[in-house]
Amino acid sequence: MSIEYTVRCDDPAAHEFLVEMEVPLAGEETLLLRLPVWIPGSYLIREFARRFLEFAAEAVLADGSARLLDATKIDKCSWRIIAPRGARALRCRYRVWAFDPSVREAWLDAQRGFFNGTSLFLRVEGRSGEEHRVRLVAPSASRGAGWRVATALERAEGTPLWGFGEYRAPDYDALIDAPVLMGPLEFVECSAGGVPHTVAIAGHAEPFDRARLAADLTAICTSAHELFGEVPFERYVFLLTLTDEGYGGLEHSESAALLVARRDLPWPGMGAPSDEYVRLLGLFSHEYFHAWVVKRLKPAAFASYDLFAEHYTRLLWLFEGWTSYYDELLLLRAGVIEVPRYLNLLAKTATQVLTSPGRLRQSLAEASFDAWIKFYRPDENSANATVSYYAKGALVALALDLQLRERGASLDALLRALWERHGRSGKGIGEEAPFAALHDMAGPRLARWLESMVYGTEDPPLAALLRRFGVQWREVMAAVPDTELRFERESMRVAAVRRAGSAERAGIAPRDELVAIDGFKVTPAQWESVLRRRGAGAKVPVHAFREGRLYQALLELAPPALERVELTPVPRPNASQRARLRAWLGPKEG
Repeated sequence: MSIEYTVRCDDPAAHEFLVEMEVPLAGEETLLLRLPVWIPGSYLIREFARRFLEFAAEAVLADGSARLLDATKIDKCSWRIIAPRGARALRCRYRVWAFDPSVREAWLDAQRGFFNGTSLFLRVEGRSGEEHRVRLVAPSASRGAGWRVATALERAEGTPLWGFGEYRAPDYDALIDAPVLMGPLEFVECSAGGVPHTVAIAGHAEPFDRARLAADLTAICTSAHELFGEVPFERYVFLLTLTDEGYGGLEHSESAALLVARRDLPWPGMGAPSDEYVRLLGLFSHEYFHAWVVKRLKPAAFASYDLFAEHYTRLLWLFEGWTSYYDELLLLRAGVIEVPRYLNLLAKTATQVLTSPGRLRQSLAEASFDAWIKFYRPDENSANATVSYYAKGALVALALDLQLRERGASLDALLRALWERHGRSGKGIGEEAPFAALHDMAGPRLARWLESMVYGTEDPPLAALLRRFGVQWREVMAAVPDTELRFERESMRVAAVRRAGSAERAGIAPRDELVAIDGFKVTPAQWESVLRRRGAGAKVPVHAFREGRLYQALLELAPPALERVELTPVPRPNASQRARLRAWLGPKEG
C-alpha cells in the first residue's frame, strides 16, 4: 500500500498541473492534508498553497463507488477531511497554477514543465513515512510530442528511462527532494567516481560543445569526490533549464535544479572558457557540492525538517559560505580554469564584500539567522544593513584555509573531519561544532579567531595572508568622486543611499529620480562625465523628483570609493611563497 499521486499536464498552455491524490484507508478516519510553506535550501516562507485551484475530495467505498466529501480548510495550507465508515481510500483532485520560472516552485507551458514536490504534493499528517508513488501522464500527442521526463525519483517497473510513467519514493521527504523536469529534453551523460551523471536540458539551445561540457563536469565532480573521499549516491541528475536571461540553482540529495541563460553553454571551438561558461560551471559546482554539505552534513536544525515553519540556524556562513569558496576552487582543481582566472574570481568576491557597507553592521551569524526575513527580501537599505553569508562566508573560508595551511593542515582536512563526525550520520551539527573541530585541529587561538569572524563584523586580514602565499592584493579606487548613491540599471532613479553619507545628509532618498546637476539635464551616460570634472569636497546642486514633486539639494562629493580588488601573483616570490602557493593552488603533483 502506498500514497499515490497522478500528475497530468493535459493543456500546457493553461499553465496548470492537474493532480489526483489517493490515500488508502482502513475505515472511518479523519485526515489532515498539508502543503509545505517553504522548500529546503531556500530559506523563505513562500506559501505554495496560494497556487492551488479547485480543490475537491471524495471517498472511494468498498464497492468502488465514490462519495463527495467536505474538505474543510483550517489554515492557509491545511485541509481536514473526515472519511466515512467503510471507505477504502480518500481521493483528492486539485489544480496548481504553474508559472513561476525559478527553480523553487512549478512551471508549465508548451515548451516545458517543471515542479518541486513541495508545490504539488499534499502531505498526509502521520503517514509521511509510508511509500509514495507518482504517475506522470504525458500531454496529448499533439501538445507534447517528443516530451520526456528527468528526475532522481526511482522508476517503477515498466517505466522507460526518461519516460512518463510511475515513479516511487520511500517516504514523503524523499518524494519532495526530487524535482521533475519534462519537455523535449536533451541529455548529456558523463561518469565520475564510477557513478553515472546526467544533465537533462530543457529550452532551445544553440549548438553547443556537448563533449566539453561532459568532460568539464566529469573533472569537477571527480574533484568533489576526491575532497570527501566518497560518493554518497548511486546516480546524479542535473536538471538544466535554459532561458534568454536567468540564473539560479537549488540543491537536492541526488539532483540539482539549475536555471541559466542559453549563452552560458560552451560553443564549438570556444577556446578559453567564456565568463558566462565559467559562471555556469561554478553553478554546477556549487549545487553539486551541496550533495555533501547541506543535504548530508547539515545544521542540527535541518536534521528533521518542519516544512510549515522557519528553521533557524546561525551556520549558513559555513554551509553556503564554504560552499561558495569551494565552488570556484574546484574549477581550478578540475583544470577547467587556471590560477590567474581563479584569482580574478576571488577578487570579484572580495570586491562585492568590501563595497557593501552592511558588512560593518551585521555579523555572519546574524545574517544566517535572519535569512528568513532579510536575504530573500532585499530592499533599498539592504546594502547598508546586511552582509551576504555567501560572499563574506567565502572570504572567511579563504582566510581560514590559508591559516590552516600555514599550520600544516587545511580547510579540506577540517571539512573532512566534520564529514566523518557528522555528515555520514546525517544527524546535523550544533552551532559550536565547527569551532570545536577547529580547536582540536589547530588549537584555541585559531578557533577564537573564527568565532570573532562569525560573531563580529571585522574584515578578514586577507591582504597580509595572501602575501605570504605569493599573491598581491591591490585596491583600485574609482576615477571620480563618490556620490554615495546607487542607481537602478540604466536610469537616474536612486536604488540605494549609503548610510551616514553626504547624499543622505543632502536629503536624497531611495526612489528619488535625479533630473539635473548644476542646472543641466543629467542622464546615466553623462553622470560620470559630470563628476569627473569636479573634485572631492565640491558641492553641486542637484534637482530631483520625489513622488512627483521637484526639489533641490546640495550634494557634497566624497573621495573616490573602492572600485575593485585585484589579485595577482607577486612579481618575485621567495621560496616560501612559491611552496605555499603550490600547496594551496597546485598544480597537482604527478
